Amino acid sequence: MEKENVLITGKIGPSLLKFAIPFLAASLLQALYGAADLFFVGQYSDSSAVSAVAIGSQVMQTITGIILGISTGATVIIGRHIGEKDFDGTAKTIGTTAVLFIILSIIITPIMVLLTGRIVSVMDTPPEAAIPARNYILTCSLGIPFIVGYNAVSGIFRGIGDSKTPVYFILLACIINIVMDYILTAIIPLSAEGAAIATVMAQGISFIASLLYLKKKGLGFKFTRSHISFNKGLSLMILKVGAPLALQDALVNVSFLVITAIVNSLGIVASASVGVVEKIIVFAMLPPTAFASAVAAMTAQNVGAGKTDRARKVLWYGVSYSLIFGVIACLLGQFTPQSLTSLFSNDPQVIASAAQYLKSYSLDCLFVSFVFCMNSYFSGFGKSIIAFAHSMVATFIIRIPLTYILSKAAGGSLYIIGFAAPCATAVSLIICLYFINAKKDMFLLK
Repeated sequence: MEKENVLITGKIGPSLLKFAIPFLAASLLQALYGAADLFFVGQYSDSSAVSAVAIGSQVMQTITGIILGISTGATVIIGRHIGEKDFDGTAKTIGTTAVLFIILSIIITPIMVLLTGRIVSVMDTPPEAAIPARNYILTCSLGIPFIVGYNAVSGIFRGIGDSKTPVYFILLACIINIVMDYILTAIIPLSAEGAAIATVMAQGISFIASLLYLKKKGLGFKFTRSHISFNKGLSLMILKVGAPLALQDALVNVSFLVITAIVNSLGIVASASVGVVEKIIVFAMLPPTAFASAVAAMTAQNVGAGKTDRARKVLWYGVSYSLIFGVIACLLGQFTPQSLTSLFSNDPQVIASAAQYLKSYSLDCLFVSFVFCMNSYFSGFGKSIIAFAHSMVATFIIRIPLTYILSKAAGGSLYIIGFAAPCATAVSLIICLYFINAKKDMFLLK
């Protein structure tokens, strides 16, 4: 830990890019193994199975969002201690993180298992997809402890400035998931449930491997079993940053579920089409997500080192990098949508319908390039409540009502409905710019 910390002292542009690339690689692999379920089911099963996996994936993404929010809180607090060169505080934060995530796993897993049937019903799932959707969600819910564990370990590594190590374990998960997806959908035709089993197996093996690696390599500073305990003060610090992000992700994903339910009422083709586009959008959002994660870690460490001006520059570098990819994703969505939607379905109706939805939705890639990085900047300063507030406004006052209105006024046209997403994110961007420019004093060290 004595070597130069480039996140605090190096050139901002190259340092951010170098730190973000492993994030991007990890995110890409995560999306690949998530998309593998839909790809193999789309190739070897019917549209009802595609709809089931799309709905089930959206539900599980809600859970993952909650976990990732808390994990980001841990990353930020660990990064603060690293910036301050307080390694004993870092070790205590890591130990507290471990306890918090064990508690999180114990709470979430049984709740999801018990509510599976109810969730499928509330989602207004098409009748043909109800049983496979229930089976998919139930099986994936049993793997929640692995999702919790992996994100905890990844958050710890990223907090100490190591964004590369998590890539190896997500690569392992990706390979296992793709192989098992093929076996359990093409060779053994278990359809949606087979895809869920493959996902749980991949997550479990990846988590166990990450724990073994962490035990063998260590963290680069003293960390013993005595550090693994529940520290109330540190827990509150982690939750102060992480809870608003977790709640934000949870409610935003709940909104996606509401939107999915609205679209489900339009029939199986519309349901499958939206599911296909959501998977494509996951890939489109990977670069801004990766750069945002890097912005959060760099901001936290620079705040810990007392370099708030440098943290602000980190934000704008992150936005610039993200926007390059955002423009590319938007152009692909505008001019070659069917070449993308055909990757996840062999149904001509679904391919065409999804392409129309993607054309309007892809405009969102431009706005999120700003908003994701700004959210991470807020979080790095411990102001994640701002990200939570604007997300709630954009989601529940703009996106959900607008989706419902457009679904009725446009006669079920997915192209028109797709404009709800960029409109909502544009509102978020306006609010973010207000706080960054008009409320600069909020980000000064007190």
